[in-house]
Amino acid sequence: MQHETHTGHEHHGTHGAPGTGGKVSWSMAAQATLHCLTGCAIGEVLGMVIGTALGWGNVPTMILAIVLAFFFGYSLTMRGVLRAGVDFKSALRVALAADTVSIAVMELIDNGVIALWPSAMDAHLSDALFWITLALSLAIAFVVTTPVNRWMIGRGKGHAVVHQYH
Repeated sequence: MQHETHTGHEHHGTHGAPGTGGKVSWSMAAQATLHCLTGCAIGEVLGMVIGTALGWGNVPTMILAIVLAFFFGYSLTMRGVLRAGVDFKSALRVALAADTVSIAVMELIDNGVIALWPSAMDAHLSDALFWITLALSLAIAFVVTTPVNRWMIGRGKGHAVVHQYH
């Protein structure tokens, strides 16, 4: 995908456009991460709730949560890009380029925390441990993924490819 100069487009606190060697602010990286986190959290929570409610084992529940996290993460990005008048195929390409690494890192951290937290994988929906672990794992994923997004945006990758559609 080519990166064009966009006059009149604010870069949310950057000192230069993403990908041009300008410095990317932590605020911009946090906003991009929060965007990804929203989709991930919807999918992750929904997957964990469905798998747990149906009494599925840990592996199928985690797989469902990951698939739904990617689905909702990409969907949120595509919604905005489609709203800008881009066709579905191009919007899908933008979403894949914008969010894949961010969602993958977020899911690795999120599911890693849940898998490693003692008894978290055995907690039920009615257990405080289920909800506390899920919330903490998403918060940790946010903290770890924000510098990744900052690095990628500074190189014109990740969420930087979406800016022309805002």
